[in-house]
Amino acid sequence: MDLELRRASRDLLPDYVEALTRGWSADNVRGVAAANEELAAIARDADAFVASLEDRAAQGPAVVMPDGSRVPRLPGYRMWLWDGEFCGSIGLRWQPGTSALPTYVLGHIGYSVVPWKQRRGYATRALALLLPLARHEGLAHVDITTDPENLASQKVILANGGRRVGPFRRVPSYGDDTLHLRFRIDL
Repeated sequence: MDLELRRASRDLLPDYVEALTRGWSADNVRGVAAANEELAAIARDADAFVASLEDRAAQGPAVVMPDGSRVPRLPGYRMWLWDGEFCGSIGLRWQPGTSALPTYVLGHIGYSVVPWKQRRGYATRALALLLPLARHEGLAHVDITTDPENLASQKVILANGGRRVGPFRRVPSYGDDTLHLRFRIDL
């Protein structure tokens, strides 16, 4: 498998747009609503959208939570999975100077593979490629969360040295109080 992590770019944007229009979303929480927002942002200003995917200084707008509330943006970036075409994305966010995260941030890393490329080991490989970049940002560990029934994501995390920290409930702004699982990968 020749999977790469690529910085978002205007020349790769058509593949990203195609994935969004086919129903994929990089946002595992907000899904189709987030995909539609991204399509609208791309239509307004494609260059600004591409630039927004790398925000190491947290200069972008506040993050809108599922309940509509807004929270401060953290430094971070999203990279695209590429095997000759767009396969998904993986993102990293952090607080400068600490590995801790605010309670409204579910984890340091989020990833999503397009449905037509799943079950090929892409998420496992993408996470392995991102971990040295997280270490480079000064993180001692990364936390990654998943739903208890998402066994595929749990396997991805465990294959990359993750250990289960325990169950937790998301903050109320996520709109549910179901249990979720937190994993940690020491860097």
